[in-house]
Amino acid sequence: MNSSRRSRSDCGERRNRTERRNRRVWSICYGSFNPRRRAHPRRADDLRFHSLDWYSAHLLAVAIGISLLCMTDAFLTLTLLNRGADEVNPIMAALLYRSATAFTVFKMASTGICVVALVVLSKHRFMRVIRVEIFIYMVLGAYVSLIGYELWLLQKPLDVNLL
Repeated sequence: MNSSRRSRSDCGERRNRTERRNRRVWSICYGSFNPRRRAHPRRADDLRFHSLDWYSAHLLAVAIGISLLCMTDAFLTLTLLNRGADEVNPIMAALLYRSATAFTVFKMASTGICVVALVVLSKHRFMRVIRVEIFIYMVLGAYVSLIGYELWLLQKPLDVNLL
């Protein structure tokens, strides 16, 4: 028998311990304050796609900003519709005319899922040219512009030709 190999009886003590993968809450709390994947993958095979468990703090601020602007957009859209405007997005119009709740839930859920996906992919490059992180800022800028436009529409008396 090779002396470098352990026998089953030597490993018995380690196997009787609590399985570390069953402690999900502890793992989430511990991993939140002690992240391991900050910049690069652990294995060479992971170079094509790897996820990190630590993202820049500014991405959290941008993601929260996009979520708040999305809520504001939903509120302003409903306000404009009450004043006689029409929804030009056909998917949102179908949801909106069914129920305002369905419209709001779908809008918030789809925006939230997309923002999470952009944050997860933020270190990657789109078509090997543009960092995905830039798209997060572009979405934030688009929402700021959209809110500005909706506020401008609310300041004016409603004219059907405007919309």
